[in-house]
Amino acid sequence: MRALPSAPVEKVIVTYKSQAAEAGSNTAAKSDTAEKAAKTGEQLSFERRLAGGGALVDLGDSATKQDVTEVMAAFRADPSVASVEPDIRAYAMAVTPNDTDYTKQWDLFEPTGGMNVPAAWDKTTGSGVTVAVIDTGYAAHSDVAGNVVSGYDFISTSADARDGNGRDADAKDEGDWNATDNECGTGSKASNSSWHGTHVAGTIGAVTNNTKGIAGIAYNAKIQPVRVLGKCGGSSADIADAITWASGGTVPGVPANATPAKVINLSLGGASATCPSVYQTAINGAVSRGTTVVVAAGNSNANASGFTPANCANVINVASTSREGNRSYYSNFGAIVDVAAPGGETRRSTDTPGTVTTPENGIYSTLNSGATTQSTENYKPYQGTSMAAPHIAGLAALLKSAKGTLTPAEIESAIKANARPLPGTCTGGCGTGIADSAKTVDAVTTTPPAGTVFTNATDVTISDNTTVSSSIAVTGRTGNAPAALKVGVDIKHTWRGDLVIDLVAPDGTVRNLKASSSSDSADNVLTTYTVDASSEVANGTWKLQVRDVATGDTGYINSWSLTF
Repeated sequence: MRALPSAPVEKVIVTYKSQAAEAGSNTAAKSDTAEKAAKTGEQLSFERRLAGGGALVDLGDSATKQDVTEVMAAFRADPSVASVEPDIRAYAMAVTPNDTDYTKQWDLFEPTGGMNVPAAWDKTTGSGVTVAVIDTGYAAHSDVAGNVVSGYDFISTSADARDGNGRDADAKDEGDWNATDNECGTGSKASNSSWHGTHVAGTIGAVTNNTKGIAGIAYNAKIQPVRVLGKCGGSSADIADAITWASGGTVPGVPANATPAKVINLSLGGASATCPSVYQTAINGAVSRGTTVVVAAGNSNANASGFTPANCANVINVASTSREGNRSYYSNFGAIVDVAAPGGETRRSTDTPGTVTTPENGIYSTLNSGATTQSTENYKPYQGTSMAAPHIAGLAALLKSAKGTLTPAEIESAIKANARPLPGTCTGGCGTGIADSAKTVDAVTTTPPAGTVFTNATDVTISDNTTVSSSIAVTGRTGNAPAALKVGVDIKHTWRGDLVIDLVAPDGTVRNLKASSSSDSADNVLTTYTVDASSEVANGTWKLQVRDVATGDTGYINSWSLTF
């Protein structure tokens, strides 16, 4: 906690009794103020009448505490005065944290490349939400420890785990170093331990306002380390089980998770043209239990569709942006990316790979100094979509804390709908833009002036020359739909001109929203259509129907909504 500034009182607010002349007459209030000035010897002046009826009286900027006390006593002694109180100062509560390295966290607060996090802290700091970091495990760090809850080690092979056994309840990071080149397959390089999971954990939930280190995005959330990456990475079987367990599902032979996570961060991935069913089944299960799954898009400067679990459905797929607000040179991209977040650049794209030439432009977080096994705690800047994803996981925790009824689909929709365009460039597609924490939190905590939104964010694949649909069941409405029904559409597709989009009312009436166009080669349909649906009964099942009329380009319905 930190003390608020002590500001001198320069004005008082006087409320007169309703029968007093001063209650309704500024002339009478001015006269009374002059009388009190003469009585106390102070330079008092009537400034204005407030909306609530009180009179604002100025004492001047040289009034001492004793002067204020005397003036207030003089007004209180007047039988025509109902009350008198000082005109006190208020301060924005989104104050700068006192963490010593907070100034290095441009990703949280800078207007160009940052994510507008501090302005969200007035409303939510992540309390009551557990975030599972499915990663390399946890290297003990005093700037995170206060927020860590028990996790699990899901690495089933003892040699990869480096802890002398297979799965166990200790999520300690034993290191992911490789001693020699080609040790983990042809082309692999020798490397030190990354302590990757600890870096991710700090971004999400480092203890904040503790006069040390960094600030976490959801600094009152709990971090659950779940270890799946050891020597030579991790297996999809282990990762899938970890997703299930972290979200409160049952894994044979593993004790139940006492503190199931409502957000999962997966800053990991591998090359795969499709999402393995073992991943998709685990992710679908997690989402069905109310857990939001956030995934890094990948660091190959390629289309994210070729990497998994980035190409799985029911996830928030996150690309990385630089301090200047461009797509980071290494970040994957594409139609399946949902949103972008700061991932930083510790070197320029033209600098020698492996060097760190611009550390100030990386994502600064908690780490360990050990080359192979754990040593002393420290902090370092990293770059990667692995660093971007925890920004979104942290935001998801803020949203879930602010409004506990939010579903994973609603969280994803809110984050995407309230992102801002990249101030720089993004070739290939970076979703809806850079996430804006404060704007998104405001959106889910502020009741819209009118209208109820119904959303379906379940992905529906659009193959060549097929017709697909996504349904929304509207309930609780009376009468007919509005004459200005808003239909929000988010479709990922590599040639949107191939698509014909229709809205199908509950009675089967079809209203065309978009025609096909052979010349419209742009990606994606991200817009809101206004439809006169006043002849339709509001309640019932509405459908978004999408028809692909050509070959060579495919995509999926990412989400859509109806606003009544």
